Amino acid sequence: MIENLLNYDTDLFLFLNNLGSPTWDNFWLMITNKFIFGSILGLVLFYLIYKKFGLKALLLFILVTALMITFTDQITNVFKRGFARPRPCGEADLIDRMRFIAVRCGKYGFFSGHSSNSMAVAVFGGLLLRSYYKNLIFILCFVSLIIAYSRIYLGVHYPLDIICGLTFGAFSGFIFYKLAQYLFVKYINND
Repeated sequence: MIENLLNYDTDLFLFLNNLGSPTWDNFWLMITNKFIFGSILGLVLFYLIYKKFGLKALLLFILVTALMITFTDQITNVFKRGFARPRPCGEADLIDRMRFIAVRCGKYGFFSGHSSNSMAVAVFGGLLLRSYYKNLIFILCFVSLIIAYSRIYLGVHYPLDIICGLTFGAFSGFIFYKLAQYLFVKYINND
């Protein structure tokens, strides 16, 4: 059963990965760059939070966001080391059948840190601002899906790595949203 699932995962990876072309490679490399794309997304979200909640709340939400990213990143690493599933770019029998354009491969890939972090931010930010921008969560989740797909495009994650990363990220974003709500009521809205 598990072996069949992994075979389907590999077949889907090869199909999606081979849809790429050199024309689009730089675009997907930019999308996956967490410093470029993450910084732009973070600045936009922090600006919207500042505009709606003020400076004290922004500082609180930055702290919670930092904790959330650290949490999702570290749990992702625990899973990667625990499952020890090699990335597709690390599989000798796949390398000739796939496109690998990432800067580096990494050792293990289950589950995707880019997917979990981006979805956590999407859910957290979307829920936090939903009473002001009702469609923002959908836009942020769409951006997260694009970031997640970039990992397949580059050849560093299987679709199952992405799906599990997105699921864990959504769960983490919701939990940290609840934490932020509690802290906001206790320390900011209490003034």
